Amino acid sequence: MSIISILAIAIGLAMDAFAVSITSGILIKEFKNRHAFKISAFFGVAQGVMPLIGYALGYSFKSYIENIDHWIAFVMLVFIGGKMIIESRKSDDEKENFNPLNNKVLISLAIATSIDALVVGVGFAFLQVSVIPSCTIIAVVTFLICFLGVFIGRKSGDLFKSKAELIGGVILVIMGIKILIEHLFF
Repeated sequence: MSIISILAIAIGLAMDAFAVSITSGILIKEFKNRHAFKISAFFGVAQGVMPLIGYALGYSFKSYIENIDHWIAFVMLVFIGGKMIIESRKSDDEKENFNPLNNKVLISLAIATSIDALVVGVGFAFLQVSVIPSCTIIAVVTFLICFLGVFIGRKSGDLFKSKAELIGGVILVIMGIKILIEHLFF
């Protein structure tokens, strides 16, 4: 597989994480550059590791993973997004404020947005792709795209401060529904 093909795959895989990075950038209250690095690192590592796991699983589990990957992503994104929407409706005193820098939240989001990379890794096993260089490219591309996404979210967050949590939750729910619809109907 050519480097151009791997880059195209990496960009495609990074798009869900990019959208979540924008949402995270909107929601961070006291932004520092290290926050963009942390978010990007979680997504980059997840996108780089999942194809390795998929590669290791190989052909025997391909049909099983393809049959449920969209459901896992859907449930995780709708759950997290729904929680954000509910929190946005509470008064400031009642809120548990959704924290996009919380490690548990980041792990959940990184896994939810990288399940498709797991299936790509299974495909790599059949195509006899050099998996380590390919996964490294996927991780680096995802990191860079997400880093940019956090800053885009940060800039647009200034426009939507009062509704950022609601908007972020709606975006995550929409992404979950989009993933489910794409896998079920297309």
